[in-house]
Amino acid sequence: MSNPQSDQQSLSQDEKQAELDRAHAEIERLSAEFEDLKLLYEAMIEHGEAVEDQLAEKNLLLEKTQARLEEELSDATRYVFSILPDKRNQAPKTDWLLVPSTELGGDSFGYHALDDDHFAFYLLDVCGHGVGAALLSVTAINVLRASALTNADFRDPTQVLAALNATFPMEKQNNMFFTIWYGVYNKSTGELRYATGGHPPSILIRADAPEAEPELLITIGGIAIGAFPDIDYECKSVHVGPGDRLLILSDGTFEVNGPEGDMLSVDDLAAFAAKNGDTPTAIHEWVRTFNSDGPLPDDFSLLEVRF
Repeated sequence: MSNPQSDQQSLSQDEKQAELDRAHAEIERLSAEFEDLKLLYEAMIEHGEAVEDQLAEKNLLLEKTQARLEEELSDATRYVFSILPDKRNQAPKTDWLLVPSTELGGDSFGYHALDDDHFAFYLLDVCGHGVGAALLSVTAINVLRASALTNADFRDPTQVLAALNATFPMEKQNNMFFTIWYGVYNKSTGELRYATGGHPPSILIRADAPEAEPELLITIGGIAIGAFPDIDYECKSVHVGPGDRLLILSDGTFEVNGPEGDMLSVDDLAAFAAKNGDTPTAIHEWVRTFNSDGPLPDDFSLLEVRF
């Protein structure tokens, strides 16, 4: 017959051994998990180092790509300025200033003799900024310089604008359009014929009446080039005399906030130019006084013609 006390002691020893075995098993399990975590940590460190190497390589590639794009952008900017005409020292004399608000803008201008008696002046402003706007601007200017519009008499401003409108529909130009002021000066008669397509007026300052209010040269109803097909453009004419000044400009020359917080107008710019603005640079410096630090909100383009 068994002894109950002995059985109880034996059972207690068995329970202790089982508890000990469970503890050993738990330690082994935790040790295995620790080894797995250690391996996972080492793998994560190795992966992290590999990712860092890849990021460093991609950053270097990105820096090289950005440097290349900046160089190409600089090349494009230099090209835009390279096609601008040289300033003329004989009548009609010219002076001009183009200050893009970004690296590449949509403003451009030109002038050239059409024949021995006719001289053309033009300034255009493509909507928006960047490469697309600059490309359209350069293309249109080159077409005008080369007189490369089919069935257009370049001495007739209305024919030129109608031909431009047919050549550059906005649906074929990534939905971009442009405004333009185009004038033709007859040296024999002193007549200046002009037409506008959605563009601000030019400013005519008379040499023989310096106190007179400057004249604003604009036509009514002219729609921006490329916006709508089959548009008829109006032509007007004015007589200009020796010493008269014509300022052909973009809206970026005056669309800045004035001293009272209101936007400057063409009339404000005309009044300053008649009294104080002897050069495009002087006018630009005056406009900049109303703007905070940094570039103007839009491209500043001003072409001055002295007859």
